[in-house]
Amino acid sequence: MNATTTKGPARGGRPVRAVRTPGGYSFRTNVRAALVVLLLAVVAAGAAVVLIGSGDFPMTPGEVLTTLFGHGTFQQEFIVTDLRLPRVLVGLLVGAALGAGGAVFQTISRNPLGSPDVLGFGQGAAVGALTVIVLFQGSAAAVSAGAVTGGLLTGVAVYLLAWKRGVHGFRLVLVGIGAAAMLTAVTQYLITKADLVDATRAVVWMTGSLDGRDWAQVWPLLAVCAVLLPLVYGHGPALRVMEMGDDAAYALGVRVERTRLLLMGSAVLLVAVATAAAGPIAFVSLSAPQLARRLTRSTGPNLVAATVMGAALLLVADWIALDAFGDRQLPVGVVTGVLGGCYLVWLLVTERKAGRI
Repeated sequence: MNATTTKGPARGGRPVRAVRTPGGYSFRTNVRAALVVLLLAVVAAGAAVVLIGSGDFPMTPGEVLTTLFGHGTFQQEFIVTDLRLPRVLVGLLVGAALGAGGAVFQTISRNPLGSPDVLGFGQGAAVGALTVIVLFQGSAAAVSAGAVTGGLLTGVAVYLLAWKRGVHGFRLVLVGIGAAAMLTAVTQYLITKADLVDATRAVVWMTGSLDGRDWAQVWPLLAVCAVLLPLVYGHGPALRVMEMGDDAAYALGVRVERTRLLLMGSAVLLVAVATAAAGPIAFVSLSAPQLARRLTRSTGPNLVAATVMGAALLLVADWIALDAFGDRQLPVGVVTGVLGGCYLVWLLVTERKAGRI
C-alpha cells in the first residue's frame, strides 16, 4: 500500500501537504521549503565540484565526477582524494554546523542578532585556541582541543550569567555581546604577549581559512555533525513551539529549560568544533538562518534549510576567495566577513525601520 498525499490549507500563502504512510503515520511538509532545501543542496554540490576542479591543476566538472567515482588517472585521484576533497568536505561540514548553530540560537533568543559570533561563542573558541598557541606552543590537535574547550566554557558562562528564573532572549543577547567584547580584549592581549612566530600563527588561524585542511579535520567534524544534527532536528518541533514564548510552550507540554539547555549545548559544541577545524569564520551563523527563512517564507527555526544554506554559503565564499581575485587567494573568513558585514548593516537598518530595535 503506497503512501497517500493530501493537500491541506495554505499557511501564509504556502501550500502544505499532509502525507500518510502505510504504517498509519502522518506528517506535513511545506512544499516551498522542501524545494528550497533541494535547490540549496544542488548549489552546494555544484560549488563543491567547481572547487575540487579549481587550482594549479585545473579539472573540468566531468573529470572531477569521473575521478570521484574511481575512474580517474592516478594523478587525478591523488589531487582530488588527498588534496582537494578534504578541504571541500571541511567547508561543507563547517558551514552546516554554523548554519544549524545559528538557527538554534536565533530561535532561542527570538532575535535575528542572536547568532554565535555575536553572542561570543566564536570569540571564546578563539581565546581557547590562542591560549594554546601563545602560552603552550601547542600542536594543531592541541589548538583544536583548546578551541572546543574555550567555546564550551564560554557557553556555560553565558548561560549562567543570563539565568534569572530562566534564560530569556533579550538577556541572553545582552550578556553574549558583553562576553564577546571581553573575549575580544583577551584575544588582543594574548597576541601582544606572543613572539613573532606565534603571533603570526595566531593571526592566520583567527582569519578563518580552509587552506591545508585534510582528513584529520574531516572525521571529527563528521562524527560531531552525525550525532548532533539529528539531535537538533529531533527537537525542531519543540523549538518551534518555544518561539511562541515560555508560557505557551509550558502549556503545550514542552520541558522548556531542559530543551533549551540541550539545544544550546548542542549548538555551542557544533560551533566550537567548526571553529576548531577552520578558525572563527564570521557571519555564516548570522546570515544563513535568516536567508533560509526568507527563501522558504516559513515560520519556525528552518533547521534543515539553515544547515544547507550554511554549507552552500561557505563553499561559494571559498570559491570567491580562490578565483575572484586572480593569483591572490584570500582566506574564506575575509570574504564571509565582508559579505556578512554588509548583510549585518542591512539587517540592522531593516530591524530599525520595523521598530524592533
